[in-house]
Amino acid sequence: MSDKLYPANPILLVDDEVPWLRSLSLTLREASGITNVIKCTDSRHVLDILRDKDVSLILLDLTMPYFSGQDLLTMISKDHPCIPVIVLSGLNQVDTAVRCMQLGAIDYFVKTVEKERLIDGIQRALFAWEIRRQEGRRSQANSSAEQLEYPEAFARIKTSSKKMRAVMQHCEAVAFSSEPILITGESGVGKELIAKAICSIRCPDDPWLAVNVAGLDDNVFSDTLFGHTRGAFTGAERERKGMIEEAGSGTLFLDEIGDLSCASQVKLLRLLQEREYFPLGADSPTKLKAKLIFATNHELAVKKETGNFRNDLYYRLCAHQVRIPPLRERMEDLPQLIEEFLEEAARSFGKKTPKAPKELATLLSIYNFPGNIRELRAMIFNAVSLHKNHILSLDSFKEKLGLSDDESRPQDVSTASGAAARVIFPDRLPNLEEAGCQVVSEAMRRANGNQTLAAAMLGITRQGLAKRLKRCGLDKYLQP
Repeated sequence: MSDKLYPANPILLVDDEVPWLRSLSLTLREASGITNVIKCTDSRHVLDILRDKDVSLILLDLTMPYFSGQDLLTMISKDHPCIPVIVLSGLNQVDTAVRCMQLGAIDYFVKTVEKERLIDGIQRALFAWEIRRQEGRRSQANSSAEQLEYPEAFARIKTSSKKMRAVMQHCEAVAFSSEPILITGESGVGKELIAKAICSIRCPDDPWLAVNVAGLDDNVFSDTLFGHTRGAFTGAERERKGMIEEAGSGTLFLDEIGDLSCASQVKLLRLLQEREYFPLGADSPTKLKAKLIFATNHELAVKKETGNFRNDLYYRLCAHQVRIPPLRERMEDLPQLIEEFLEEAARSFGKKTPKAPKELATLLSIYNFPGNIRELRAMIFNAVSLHKNHILSLDSFKEKLGLSDDESRPQDVSTASGAAARVIFPDRLPNLEEAGCQVVSEAMRRANGNQTLAAAMLGITRQGLAKRLKRCGLDKYLQP
């Protein structure tokens, strides 16, 4: 009789080195009882395995023939975003680790050192995966046809994105948990809005307090959160309540947690572990009643590896992690966001709301938005401040995107937006003519048939684009 496999869903090990896979499998079995693994030595077979098997975790080597680890990470994040991926590398390179985190990896380890930490990271990833699976089941049970249970909590978030809808359902699933919630995402994606939505789900009438901890030294951090008693230090003439006490049983939101000093991290860790704290100068502890929500635009796993963030605090914060996708991953939200910011800007400037030209959303969709929604809002406000006619001018947007009004010399929009992405080729390499036609067709698709925008994306003139459309048999895009 064979032993029961653990975990129930297999772990996929991807590495072209057979001895390493054998060694890793034995280590997993001996150190943590993990027996359910799938070994893959050919990176070309990974996506086929994921289509056939429901895996709980992927351990992914970076350096392999055919598809590199980063190539696979890009494809896995796109097609299987719910599967956690831990990257393994032979080198400790911070830049590579950051890039992998940006592509969707949950952790990064060096192969040849600290196997105990790798095992610990795997066990935590499996635990987090099981929590997310249970949360997903609850969300699915509570939502019919993708309906939210608390739509009023998300009223301020304008979206039609499936990714954002999944984020909202995740928030509903974890809102009532006693564990802290960590919201991650690039600067400007709306982390505080999501935190406020979670607070509203729990109880809209409870207090909400927020503090940005970036730049706070340890003394200020302690006094801000924990408060102090009278006489606790020179100048403390009266007692002061900290924000934790002020929040009561409500929500305390700590933003930019990745910038917290090492000394303050120790105090925060004790708060999370013991659920109590000492106001400065106090002899007896005070119980924590508030719900704690944290946010960061840093990759904490990378800061952990570089020694800038405590391992134990990192794992305390990762019980419930909500990742907000950047704007470039949900361009379908552009029309709604544009309309909302136009109305907001018009009220701010005391003007009538201008009409957005129909080309605006298409124009903005070719931009990478490194500043995300905050940057879009700033662009709209700038355009409205200069607005004089009934229809909003596109000039300020074109200037921002690096589009020249001289169609004979369009600028490279991909450079302006920083959207230089790696191309993934099929098994049969296309010849130059075929590849060129595919790129032209894709540019026209992204530009919704607008030749000026497509030419700008390709870095050629509109006249040159017209010749290529004819040569590639794409006459449907040519204007009569």
